[in-house]
Amino acid sequence: MKLVLLSGGSGKRLWPLSNDSRSKQFLKVLSGSNDQKVSMVQRVWGQIEKNNLSNSSIIATSRSQVDMITSQLGLDVTIVTEPERRDTFPAIALAAVYLYSVQGCSLNEVVAMLPVDPYVEDHFFERVKDLEATLIESNGDLALMGVKPTYPSEKYGYIVPEEKESKNFLRVDYFKEKPNEMTASSLIEKNALWNCGVFAFKLEFIINLLKEKGLPINYEDLLKLYSLLPKKSFDYEVVEKAHQIVAIPYEGYWKDLGTWNTLTDEISSKIIGKGVISDDIDNSHIVNELDIPITLLGINNAVVAASPDGILVTDKESSPKVKSYSNKFNGRPMYEERRWGWYRVLEYTKYSEGNEVLTKRIGINSGNNLSYQVHYKRSEVWTIVKGEGVFVINDQLKHVRAGDVVQIPLSSRHALKATTDMEIIEVQTGSELIEEDIYRIVLTWEEIENYCKVYE
Repeated sequence: MKLVLLSGGSGKRLWPLSNDSRSKQFLKVLSGSNDQKVSMVQRVWGQIEKNNLSNSSIIATSRSQVDMITSQLGLDVTIVTEPERRDTFPAIALAAVYLYSVQGCSLNEVVAMLPVDPYVEDHFFERVKDLEATLIESNGDLALMGVKPTYPSEKYGYIVPEEKESKNFLRVDYFKEKPNEMTASSLIEKNALWNCGVFAFKLEFIINLLKEKGLPINYEDLLKLYSLLPKKSFDYEVVEKAHQIVAIPYEGYWKDLGTWNTLTDEISSKIIGKGVISDDIDNSHIVNELDIPITLLGINNAVVAASPDGILVTDKESSPKVKSYSNKFNGRPMYEERRWGWYRVLEYTKYSEGNEVLTKRIGINSGNNLSYQVHYKRSEVWTIVKGEGVFVINDQLKHVRAGDVVQIPLSSRHALKATTDMEIIEVQTGSELIEEDIYRIVLTWEEIENYCKVYE
């Protein structure tokens, strides 16, 4: 069985820490080993490794999340990258075609899909493995795993089974999306399950569906036509039209950590970052990524979250509404993690004359490097404030250390490798300061050295 983790979406339900490039699954707020903080995706990948599933797992994601995934999980994780975000059906189709035409999987291969961010116990993945046998035994199109409800929740969708039950699985009658409490209670009496977004199918099922739609089943060909795929969810395009759907229950702990009130339930410390909470406060949390302290006095059941993108102060019960308010802020993300380290935007100014100035603090981890790249709409000045490394400009290499200042004129090829942990202050000046003005020539340091030797 192959496992595909879906990590393509962006979200602001955990604003201001989550944004278009740093979705909730990348926030390092959960407890890991040795008192280290880990993200949801790091926790889930660790559980996958414990269950010996990592070698048969891939992650389907958007281009903007690739650096974050490699930064948190390493370079050995297989990633299928969408050229653009187009909902879950195109993402799953692309992953399936990758397994078929690139990895050479058989049409009889069972492929399981699940979100990259479930908060579950380790044995959850043992139950995921059972989907393969369930699909084969039932001879169905899709096999779903649902969570046995512990209360009549209005937040989740429900998988409603037929009255006639099989010994090892349930045949699905219909789905009910986020019912009210009374309806949810009646569904639970019918043995309905919470829909946790975990399902499996034989690879043949999706490949045949793509053929029927006249879409290519070769990975490179599908990439070229990706923008033409219907921008629809897998549930709408496939699940609701499938003929035979079965489900198996999972009876362990499961939680969606998609809002501040549910996430803070699983955070072991009341304070992350600089902050103080008075002793008389009950059930309140501070999550602070800024260098200034936050003091919380006399407010129970509250969350105060702060990042370079903004500051949120909310009652926990009201916290699920944050997305509708944060969508009013359309500025660029002020903090991102990348495969080589991180950066934080310190200041951005656009002058009436049309020129723009952007100042960043950039951290590059020891042994990592920025790609060899060029810009046509901006020049840059780098001030090395910590560490040392090797700087490349127009195919010439030189050693740099803390205190050095380097000029990067418009259209100059440049890169930097950290031989120790480095930090630099970067000041960009130009007519349009956008990520699309980064033209990468080569990526790895070995490629950069070879490129420079050729053009010496």
